[in-house]
Amino acid sequence: MAASEEPPTYFYIGQHDSKRTAPVTGSQVSGAYNAGYDMITSPISNAAYRSKVKSLLSAYQTAVCDEECEDEESVPFPIVPSLTPEHTNLTPDDSISSLLAFTSQWIDLASPDPAVAHVSRQVFNQEIAYAAFCGVNNVVVPGPRHHGDVQLTQYARAISYALSIGPYLQIQILLPMSQEPKEGPPADPEHFFHQAREFFMTDADDESLPSSGHYESWDAWNLIRSVCKFHGRLSVGVSVPRQLPPMSLQSRWFSEPLRFIVFPDSSFIPNNKGYPVLSKASQEMITRYMRLKTPPWVLLQDVGSVQDDSPVAMSFSPSGSLAPTPAEAARSATKPKDTTDPTSHLRYLRHLQATQPQRSMVDRFAVGYQDYLQSPLQPLTDNLESITYEVFEKDPIKYEWYQRAVALALQDLHQQIQGKRPIVVAVVGAGRGPLVTRVLRASADTGVPVSAWAVEKNPNAYVLLQRHNLTNPLWNKSVTVVKTDMRAWQGPILPSGEVGKVDILVSELLGSFADNELSPECLDGVQHVLHPDHGINIPQSYTAHLTPLATPKIHQDLSFRSGDDRWELPYVVMLHQYDYLSLANLSPGMGGKADAEPIPDVQQAWEFSHPLSPAILAQAKLRQGGSAAGGSGGAVGGDGANEHNARFSRMRFKIQNRGVCHGLGGYFESVLYEARSGKQVELSTNPVTMDEKSKDMISWFPIIFPLKTPLHVPDNGEMDVSMWRQTDDRKVWFEWMVEVFHRVDGKRYRLGASELRSSWKNACLM
Repeated sequence: MAASEEPPTYFYIGQHDSKRTAPVTGSQVSGAYNAGYDMITSPISNAAYRSKVKSLLSAYQTAVCDEECEDEESVPFPIVPSLTPEHTNLTPDDSISSLLAFTSQWIDLASPDPAVAHVSRQVFNQEIAYAAFCGVNNVVVPGPRHHGDVQLTQYARAISYALSIGPYLQIQILLPMSQEPKEGPPADPEHFFHQAREFFMTDADDESLPSSGHYESWDAWNLIRSVCKFHGRLSVGVSVPRQLPPMSLQSRWFSEPLRFIVFPDSSFIPNNKGYPVLSKASQEMITRYMRLKTPPWVLLQDVGSVQDDSPVAMSFSPSGSLAPTPAEAARSATKPKDTTDPTSHLRYLRHLQATQPQRSMVDRFAVGYQDYLQSPLQPLTDNLESITYEVFEKDPIKYEWYQRAVALALQDLHQQIQGKRPIVVAVVGAGRGPLVTRVLRASADTGVPVSAWAVEKNPNAYVLLQRHNLTNPLWNKSVTVVKTDMRAWQGPILPSGEVGKVDILVSELLGSFADNELSPECLDGVQHVLHPDHGINIPQSYTAHLTPLATPKIHQDLSFRSGDDRWELPYVVMLHQYDYLSLANLSPGMGGKADAEPIPDVQQAWEFSHPLSPAILAQAKLRQGGSAAGGSGGAVGGDGANEHNARFSRMRFKIQNRGVCHGLGGYFESVLYEARSGKQVELSTNPVTMDEKSKDMISWFPIIFPLKTPLHVPDNGEMDVSMWRQTDDRKVWFEWMVEVFHRVDGKRYRLGASELRSSWKNACLM
């Protein structure tokens, strides 16, 4: 997509008054719209309901504390009556879709006092049920007070049950992005936190427990969504502090199902004219979050009230530019600027919206593909459609780099054979012919003549290749097109009628994990046509790389699919909403600087090089067919003729900040050609090296190897990853396993391990 065609970024902005006690009216909704907001928050019940419930709880507590009451269990918990019109103004009218409904902020679902928790659950369930009845789409639930792990499970259980009350209701948990280790009591004296009896509060407050630090809020969210089994209607919203937490924690929230971000008035700082603005770090965070496939909403909290049917405060043109109304223009010309304007925060965010930086080339290409799981291609067994080839051919980098590699190889070989004849270049797996075109351009640029061959098994692509040879002026009928599986090709036919050898063999058989589309097997099978003395493969080598990832969105997607084998298949995916668990630029136990972009620890699993040693190919041929000289067969079936392409790797990753592993991200690096001068042409999808080696390349998305059961890993933990590439001579598949360890007093303890996953049922056929 061209830069000019990039769709505009739109911020969906809501107004949130944390002290609002009565549900909003239709007139207030209209006022919010006129002010420039897209939505407004509303409590489900009002202050009268809170007074009613509080009186019931107080009466119960008085009864159980009465000296005449010898047995507390003989006094039943209070029953909260149903909502009445006196307790809520919320109705199923036309404005309901513009509301974000808040459950009562004064209840305490996680209270250690069983009476407070019981009453709070009744209030909560009634509000959820009534909001669902009214047609509310989204309900926001304030996060739990941290009373301890036991009480947090009570809160999580309540959320899990609430998801069954409203079958279409989306529930969002509101949490602080970063929480200080010691949380004080709520400032609101009416909060039920203050209603809990001292006996239970003292029992729950364990000072010996270590602080959870910055990750306390994320820990709470992780438990809640785990209890709710990654429910598709459960998401999270975070309140952003003025001083952002470390980038590692920002990235963690980025990977979660983030429905909204809240900016309270305290998040803003005044500029030199007194207007509220966000820090540069907060602006960059907004830009990053708004690049998500489903961008979060923005809630402005306590930044000014919305008046009923207030006059229009701003206009927003389709082009994204802001313009004052005529009345505003007149006022600004005659009056000093008013820095207390209740819409000044909103105006500022609309300005950020209109000035969002342009997306990178890769981001523009990836629109629509983000976190979309695709099965890897099997070009050996499937004949690809033209549109599939076309997507790959849009890459602005790959084919240019291939042309540079071919040019260097032509120059080296031209010197070696002293220009006695044209260089024989064969593109095997030619597809629609883009590499053939690049070979011819490299020949023209270097002045080195070539004899070009295009080998393709796809009968449909073969037709197009012949057409190119007849109509493309660069090809000019100079290319010999051969329809065959490259492994069955005997080689180029010389003018003498003899079968010759190929000087340069060019292929683009790499998959997202380098070898997952059987490039090793294909190039082994065609190596017999390569000149044994000076033949060059492009690419010359490629390596597979791995790193553990947190991908809750992808895990949720797979959880709601059918079929047990969904966990046994690696997926090609444009990773977008994820987090690296192992970082190379953080010290153990450190969150890192807020402005430090995390650099992942991506480790090499294995490597393949071409051409292969003749001795290895000779041994493989000896084993083929099961002769006595070839041994008793392969380790996992077959005769073992392809066992030289089996691989195993075990990698150890340090995990600085606790998290959950949902799978392994796979990447590759490839040396297309290393010239005699030492100059290399390389491709990379490895996030650590891709900008250096092949920035803006879009041909390959990463691959992910999923885990059925997510693995929790503690601070300063370790993850051992075992990875296999298996083969039985008929097919190739991958197996993977992850183990979690923690060191205590110098000893290493295993905390858990995943099941051994295997793609054997979905193996690539040879």
